Amino acid sequence: MDKMDKTYDPSFEKRIYDFWMKGKYFEAHPNDEKEPFTIMMPPPNITGQLHMGHALNQTVQDIIIRFKRMSGYEALWLPGTDHASIATEVKIVEQMKKEEGLTKADVGREGFLERAWAWKEKYGGRIVEQLKRLGTSCDWSKEAFTMDKNLSAAVADVFVRYYKKGLIYRGDRIINWCPHCKTALSDAEVEYREQQSNLWYYRYPFADGDGYITIATTRPETMLGDTAVAVNPKDEKMAKYVGRMLRLPLTDRVIPVVADDYVEIGFGTGAVKITPAHDPNDFELGLRHDLPVIRVIDDEGRMNENAGKYRGMDRLECRKAVVEDLKEQGYLEKIEPYAHNVGECYRCGETVEAIVSKQWFVKMKPLAEPAIKAVRSKKVEFIPKRFEKTYFNWMENIKDWCISRQLWWGHRIPAYYCDDCGETVVSKTAPERCPKCGGHMRQDEDVLDTWFSSALWPFSTLGYPRKNKNLSYFYPTSVLVTAYDIIFFWVARMIFSGIEMMNEPPFSEVLIHGIVRDAEGRKMSKSLGNGIDPLEIIDRYGADALRFSLATGIAPGSDTRFTEGKIESCRNFINKLWNASRFVIMNVTDEDDLSFPTRLNGADKWILTRLNDVIKEVTINLNKYEIGLAAAKLYDFTWSEFCDWYIEMSKPMLYSGDKKAHSHAAAMLTHVLTQILKLLHPFIPFITEEIYSKYAPKGSVLMVSEWPAYNKKTVFRKEEKNFEALRETIVAIRNMRAEMNVPVSKKVKAYVIAADEKFMRSAAGYMEKLAGIGEVVFVADRSEVTEKTTAIVTAAAEVLIPLGDIVDADKERERLQKEIAKAEGEIARLNALLANKGFVAKAPQKLVDGEREKLAAAVEKCGKLKEKLHILE
Repeated sequence: MDKMDKTYDPSFEKRIYDFWMKGKYFEAHPNDEKEPFTIMMPPPNITGQLHMGHALNQTVQDIIIRFKRMSGYEALWLPGTDHASIATEVKIVEQMKKEEGLTKADVGREGFLERAWAWKEKYGGRIVEQLKRLGTSCDWSKEAFTMDKNLSAAVADVFVRYYKKGLIYRGDRIINWCPHCKTALSDAEVEYREQQSNLWYYRYPFADGDGYITIATTRPETMLGDTAVAVNPKDEKMAKYVGRMLRLPLTDRVIPVVADDYVEIGFGTGAVKITPAHDPNDFELGLRHDLPVIRVIDDEGRMNENAGKYRGMDRLECRKAVVEDLKEQGYLEKIEPYAHNVGECYRCGETVEAIVSKQWFVKMKPLAEPAIKAVRSKKVEFIPKRFEKTYFNWMENIKDWCISRQLWWGHRIPAYYCDDCGETVVSKTAPERCPKCGGHMRQDEDVLDTWFSSALWPFSTLGYPRKNKNLSYFYPTSVLVTAYDIIFFWVARMIFSGIEMMNEPPFSEVLIHGIVRDAEGRKMSKSLGNGIDPLEIIDRYGADALRFSLATGIAPGSDTRFTEGKIESCRNFINKLWNASRFVIMNVTDEDDLSFPTRLNGADKWILTRLNDVIKEVTINLNKYEIGLAAAKLYDFTWSEFCDWYIEMSKPMLYSGDKKAHSHAAAMLTHVLTQILKLLHPFIPFITEEIYSKYAPKGSVLMVSEWPAYNKKTVFRKEEKNFEALRETIVAIRNMRAEMNVPVSKKVKAYVIAADEKFMRSAAGYMEKLAGIGEVVFVADRSEVTEKTTAIVTAAAEVLIPLGDIVDADKERERLQKEIAKAEGEIARLNALLANKGFVAKAPQKLVDGEREKLAAAVEKCGKLKEKLHILE
């Protein structure tokens, strides 16, 4: 047995992690004798800094993979990082400007990419090292990066396959555009927030001078690109205008009135301005009516040459100018306050523009249908099930996915154009010459949406498109662990990509966890200043305390609160485990036989029964991903049953001086402790491995040991029932002593009328030690007891304690009478105050409620004092 330090200090965590890494215990390999269990880590961005969301996600995954590894699976947790096109490019652009005073245009594409890769090498591994501090047991030998050579080859292969099947196309479409990031965004990358704005009403006069139509809009600046006004053909009031021409204010153009069912009868003025270049619905309507597309806002959010005198203005500046001019020229009717949802870039928060642009798209309907079917048929199950509704809502209303981005950092689109003849070639390798005319070919300038490569993560990381053992053995994976905010971005896309490319979904279960909130239930954010740095928590309390605090109280799909009190409570639990383990190890000698005892006493049978129940329940909980429930059960069993009761019950045998008794107690304590360490290991791996290493056989490693199994041979229900009743009795005696202010050192006599005298006689020693009883006397009934006593009644026994052993009756009676008089005086005062109608009517409600609470507390206290006095009298 190696000595344990007197106090718990988590500084050993690095040593333990290095030991695991050196032993390659995290690695997984195809093994025909074992069933695989695979988790793919949601790859954090290389720009990332470990935050509490990462810590929760990684802790949940690590608990699952450690549990499965110990349960006999060939458990692979494959880690990696994401290149994060937009986020990384923004960082590098900022760095270039700050450190070199240069822009992307100054250094060119190659110069920029050199800087990007250098930045990745310097900062990209930062979050990986932070994840290791948390204790993540990933197979780091398989660590992947979305722009690794192999993964890039997978991206090119999938793009080409999609293109050849007609699932990828290039065309002019309305897209979401971020003027700040200067790139296209998919629908999933646009976040909508309610903004207080206005609704401007103004007139479009008929070209023949006979009347006008009033329209209402939240975006007057886009009217410069209007190419029609639409009305519903079934609207009797408006249909008569169809075919007439309108003069577009502030321009020299005339536009038609067209009929379309898209316009809702009775909504607004009944007429809608149509701007095909700057609204997705207008674009579709424009296609139906063959309307021209006039773009008036450029890529930087400024008005372009089609905006006439407003050219060069910022779009919001132009809005003010247009409204002013409409007012000045007599077109503006009125302005009304109006709240509406405005799309913002999920990265920078800039208001997104809808513009028409030539982009690459994935045709989604053919891919969405089998992905929907996979979830409906339960080939893929969401946990909790309610998130399937979110998934179906997205997938059933999905639009084609814009996958091209106007960036330089990322997977460049494998499309090549011949400027001589216009030929387009999509190929995994760059063609030397145009296959049609022999001319020079240039590659598309754009890169792919980051989520395109992330969607391939479950199989690209395993070597796709090459056929190999890792891919065939570990795919499909077992469970995806992720937060609910990326079901659209990532989960759905992985499902349809896996089905399309691998002919089966990438995982069978999707475990959704919530987000970490602060003590007040608010989302942690920089703007609120309520973020907690997990690395600071690890420095102060250790990784195990952080992990256990994140695991405690969580439930699938629900948010969790993180508080200082919670982390301190978990640190206290870990201290308790350390001290209890140290006690056990200190009391094991070289002479002890630690083999499992052949004869068991009552306490042994009780703790083994409880241990078996906990093993069974926790195993069920972890298989159902009920991590919070499992953590709570282990906390209670370890602290309240093993530490507080079983260790105390074992001390008489340890201190008896009997070698055989000592050996028995040592064997049982180490057996139960070992099972506890195994059960707790997935949650708090560092301390459990450290403690285990102090007494385990040489070469034995806890993290790859066998998960405890339920053993019905060591389940003793009768003894369990008896000992639960005994514990209830001892607790009742302790409570009585506390209420009567009996010093801990004072021993009292106890007359016991037992339901099962044989058992209670065998347990008398526990009562003496744990309840401060000096002498236990068994009697048949109360008539045998002549002393004045106070009675404690439990399921196991009626215990009579002589009052003379507890208190000086006269002094205690005098004290209680004074306390009762004082309490009654307070009750009278509060009753009078609350009977005063003036006070109740005029005082703040909070004050009145406070006084009522004081009255209730005083009445309760007075009642308890009278009960104690009654016992004495």
